[in-house]
Amino acid sequence: MSAAPATPPPLPATVDVLIVGAGMAGASLAAAVAPRASVLLVEAEDRPAFHATGRSAAFWTETYGGPAIQPLTSASGPALSELGVLSPRGALTIARAADVASLDAFAAKFARSGIDLRRADRGSLAALVPGLRPEWMAGIQEPSCADIDVAALHARDLADARRAGAALRTGFPVERVSREGGRWRLEGSGGAVRAAVLANAAGAWADPLAVLAGVLPAGVRPLRRTVVQLRVAPAAPVDLPLVLDVAGGFYFKPSGAGRVWLSPNDETPAYPGDAAAEELDVALAVDRFGRAVDWRVEAVERRWAGLRSFAPDRLPVYGFDPAVPSFFWCAGQGGFGIQTAPAAAALAAVLLLGEGEPPVDPAPYLVDRLR
Repeated sequence: MSAAPATPPPLPATVDVLIVGAGMAGASLAAAVAPRASVLLVEAEDRPAFHATGRSAAFWTETYGGPAIQPLTSASGPALSELGVLSPRGALTIARAADVASLDAFAAKFARSGIDLRRADRGSLAALVPGLRPEWMAGIQEPSCADIDVAALHARDLADARRAGAALRTGFPVERVSREGGRWRLEGSGGAVRAAVLANAAGAWADPLAVLAGVLPAGVRPLRRTVVQLRVAPAAPVDLPLVLDVAGGFYFKPSGAGRVWLSPNDETPAYPGDAAAEELDVALAVDRFGRAVDWRVEAVERRWAGLRSFAPDRLPVYGFDPAVPSFFWCAGQGGFGIQTAPAAAALAAVLLLGEGEPPVDPAPYLVDRLR
């Protein structure tokens, strides 16, 4: 006889900060804010991190996202290392002869960043990636690149938030948002709650939540990203670096037991929802992989897709809305939300609470720029 489902704890009647979305953005923000304010974290799904966070093949790479994202990534590195969620990987961006100029431009963008970037010739490429096809002539190594244990990082943030007094309610899709007596009132199938500040960490649903609250959208749009797990022969070396095409056609890395995680680096406009891999994108990924290495693909063992949400300028969106000062944005993290999470959460907490010093200059990321 199966046990009856547990009854969720009652919602608090009112809190200082109500955060919508319990993925990496919402969980890390809750952990940063809860020591200094009462926090309720609500999630539409039955478990946190169901969409983008739980489907990420995440890595910490200071060049990923470009120079405007690099300060957040670099500032997050020490915290991620201290938490023990990083594993050394190294990255290798490769180019065909026709794309060497793009490789030079890539390196030039980070010339003053202090990132350790090393030029690799054809002989070095062949040693780093056995079976790399001969047309790939040049590359740039980024030795500091590391894999991120996403599940451990997310769980740590949720645990820290709970220890600081934050409450989490899953299975709570927001149905109505209104203002009453200078406070927000959110209603859903699980009840209603009031809050002084409504923090929008809803990922692909960030703009729909804003509209529901009567706030002008920020133009945050979800894009679908496909990932497949391949069984290949010969088996992928366990010390293979993360391999990226400088032209943006693919990236892949090993995933234990000789497997490879591969993406065609697609960004297909999508509606907020449960994303699924399309057959065409899977086929495109496998084709591009075959043009990079001479390994035999024995099976496509898994396929999945997630949504990466971007503002029009592809920078994250933080801060109080200039037209609705009690509506706080924590959205638009794109594909770099996990590698920037510690610094981004610290920055957002400073902006939300009005206390402390931000870890990086907030100006490039403020929602005001989009107004």
